[in-house]
Amino acid sequence: MTAPMPDAAGRLTVVLGITGGIAAYKAVGVARAFVVAGHDVHVVATEGALKFVGRPTLEAISRNPVHTDLYEGVAEVRHVALGQRADLVVIAPATAHTIASLATGLAGDLLGTTVLASSAPLVIAPAMHTEMWEHPATVANIATLRSRGVTIVGPDSGRLTGTDVGPGRMSEPEEIAAAALAVVGPRDLVGRRILISAGGTREPLDPVRFLGNRSSGRQGAALARAALARGAAVTLVAAHLEVDAPAAATLVEVGTAAELDAAMREHAVNADIIIMSAAVADFRPVAIAEGKIKKDAVGETLTLSLERTPDVLAGLASSRRPGQRIVGFAAETEPDDARLLQIGAEKAARKGVDLLVVNRVGWAEGFGSATNTVIVLDGAGNVVARAAGDKASVAHRILDLLA
Repeated sequence: MTAPMPDAAGRLTVVLGITGGIAAYKAVGVARAFVVAGHDVHVVATEGALKFVGRPTLEAISRNPVHTDLYEGVAEVRHVALGQRADLVVIAPATAHTIASLATGLAGDLLGTTVLASSAPLVIAPAMHTEMWEHPATVANIATLRSRGVTIVGPDSGRLTGTDVGPGRMSEPEEIAAAALAVVGPRDLVGRRILISAGGTREPLDPVRFLGNRSSGRQGAALARAALARGAAVTLVAAHLEVDAPAAATLVEVGTAAELDAAMREHAVNADIIIMSAAVADFRPVAIAEGKIKKDAVGETLTLSLERTPDVLAGLASSRRPGQRIVGFAAETEPDDARLLQIGAEKAARKGVDLLVVNRVGWAEGFGSATNTVIVLDGAGNVVARAAGDKASVAHRILDLLA
């Protein structure tokens, strides 16, 4: 694949392939994300795709005619011209049939010929029922595409058509667009080893209950994907992720704060950059019940004795090797902006980090959401950046500071 050649304004020519799956309606959001980012979008839709989403909608969003027929524009050799001038080819959704066609190099429609005629990076976002995604044929086809350098975004786990739930749901449009643009974006972290923590730790009370938090791990997973896209080798220490970890990362799964602390210390030895985005429980029970705590046995109230958990971030900062950079996260509920910055500055100094990413959390913001709003402070408490938007774009903004 050749490097993309954006125009003088940095605008890319993006070919967006849309195939015939129920997730085709979400492709409108993918097209919009590329247009909003300032790129020239050309939609190539299969006949099946147009049964789910209309041509006028796609043309209105992309601001270009929609191409569907292999035999349109024969005089201008359109069946190869689109692929030849593309800087980036994205297929969302990519059905099981499309994935099989791509793996075997079939060119029976305009989309197939466009892909074969293009030397641009190819990004696909699979979408199908769980059984189809997990079928050995699809697994083999995905492995083939990955071996050729194709970037696979998703699929996520969640509600599918009907009552089905499981892996196979197409990733969200903003995530697909961000991942695709990252493929043609900077490769400024090549050779860097980055250690990232994500998710939320849980401290057991008994075999069935725990003290925990509402962190989904979305921001940490987004950081891992962004770092991989920029060329880094990534180790992801994950505590109860609610999203899929990027396949290219080395995944280390943990449960408690003590387990996370041990894993981070073990892998920190070889890391150039450490990003502590996991939400770590500050307290744990002094004693863990061997059996389920029965309410009839304790009466109307239950008193728990808690003790502090290890301060993972401060420990990593105090034992860092020369040249190693440490980034911490601070999730705060403080509503006042000035006070929030003061809390962040105090924490940055106390923890000894190079950067501290401060974000406000609450009942309806921060944890578990698809977006984030952050303020990045340096070790002295100075504001060095602000970022808001989907968690993929926030991840890249943080990495910009490190790169």
